[in-house]
Amino acid sequence: MSAGDFLTLDHVSKVYRRNQGFLERLKKTDAGGTRAVSDVSLTVRHGETVGLVGESGCGKSTLARLVSGLMAPTSGEISFRKDAAGKAPRLQMIFQDPYSSLNGRWTIEDIIAEPIKVHRLRQGKAAIRARVDELLVQVGLSPADAEKYPQEFSGGQRQRICIARALAGEPEFLILDEPTSALDVSVQAQILNLLRDLQKNLHLTSLFITHNLSVVRIMADRIGVMYLGELVEEAPSEELFRRPRHPYTRLLIDAAPDMDTSDRSLHPIAGELPNPAFPPSGCRFHTRCPFAKDICRNTVPPQKTTEADGLYRCHFDLDLSNASIVPPSANVKTA
Repeated sequence: MSAGDFLTLDHVSKVYRRNQGFLERLKKTDAGGTRAVSDVSLTVRHGETVGLVGESGCGKSTLARLVSGLMAPTSGEISFRKDAAGKAPRLQMIFQDPYSSLNGRWTIEDIIAEPIKVHRLRQGKAAIRARVDELLVQVGLSPADAEKYPQEFSGGQRQRICIARALAGEPEFLILDEPTSALDVSVQAQILNLLRDLQKNLHLTSLFITHNLSVVRIMADRIGVMYLGELVEEAPSEELFRRPRHPYTRLLIDAAPDMDTSDRSLHPIAGELPNPAFPPSGCRFHTRCPFAKDICRNTVPPQKTTEADGLYRCHFDLDLSNASIVPPSANVKTA
């Protein structure tokens, strides 16, 4: 791990094995399974926010759970920078559904106070309650809300409570798994503004998971693009939007509505997402790629680096900086 690196993923994979019948177990045959995350290497530097984007089923939420320790990788290594005492940093996670991640039988005070008590960050009931009140104000709620229950709040307010609970543990690393996807557009903007302010004021290091490129452009310093379990492109945020290198990234950008305009038209990506249990040979995106050639169908593309500290997996050097994808014959040249 280099100086300044906070989190490193080294060739991480996660395979969900299918259940075997009695005869299969007796014969000791390979169970096979779904490779939800495939050979992902990624670095998150101290103080930065890295976004992960991709369609549903691409493996980004699985990767978040691997980083959080909720699941163990099948192969590869996940390592955090440790402090002088050899301890790993504290981390917290904000989940997609703010209602199901809150205990409806607990008051808001109990919910937010739990991480404070577990990590022994404050001593005494009065000090803990004062910290709960401080956190509620920090996320735009009232100290009086501490006496209420989750079902008394709207979706946006519940997500604010989830954010307060995450901050209560005083995390050094924050994982946000689709934190606004279950909310209305106007509420999404409020939560995103809140998260941006917290990132700036608290200097958080974070991993931001979303399917929305308009959202991740606002939140992330660098962006990784996942397709069918693989990291197909990674680059600084503005560089990725200015000059995407992978066709899938370009198509995702074209499919994302602009949050700052009245144009809500969508340009969906053609074709169906393949079954991750049986991914295509060669380049996994070749079944939907307008540039696909025989080499794409038969050979796994190499990982290439860019002059802007990025990487991508494609057999060709494509000019994808235009507003829409151009015909394959115009720009394809063999790498």
